[in-house]
Amino acid sequence: MKEEIIIAGFGGQGVLSMGKILAYAGLMDGLEVTWMPSYGPEQRGGTANVTVILSDEPISSPVLDTFDIAVILNQQSLDKFESKVKPGGTLIYDPYGIHHAPTRTDINVYRVDAMEATFSLANAKSFNMLVLGALLAIKPMVPIEAVLKGLKKTLPERHHHLIPANEEALRKGASLVEEKQ
Repeated sequence: MKEEIIIAGFGGQGVLSMGKILAYAGLMDGLEVTWMPSYGPEQRGGTANVTVILSDEPISSPVLDTFDIAVILNQQSLDKFESKVKPGGTLIYDPYGIHHAPTRTDINVYRVDAMEATFSLANAKSFNMLVLGALLAIKPMVPIEAVLKGLKKTLPERHHHLIPANEEALRKGASLVEEKQ
């Protein structure tokens, strides 16, 4: 098993932390992992993306030109990365802030209304966990239990009381995936 993933959106959407948590979950599940963030000088509002590779064999390079999975959270990222998904690959997107939906027909495209779901959870900071839950429902690369261990590893101890809310968001995100668009 080898999954090459790009997660892309605006800074402040939890793109980098989603990738970091996924990478730690892979480690907790005994996988080989790379995590390579990329972001501009802006802390919030600028574009950000992270490449994560999860594999059961050694990874030769973290640098990728194409991806098995793209998780897209804004229009700029869709414009940049839709063409870089391998034929037969998967593109997952949240339509909030996307004006032109993906058009490729040689990939599997999933629409996940995660931003809308944050309103029902009354916690905008749960957005990235909703998206991660949807990703893992579509491509179960690591179990939710490994993600929770990854959360425990990445969150400072003073925030461990938020782990149950994050678990709720992960499970809610998984339930958002109903049909292929």
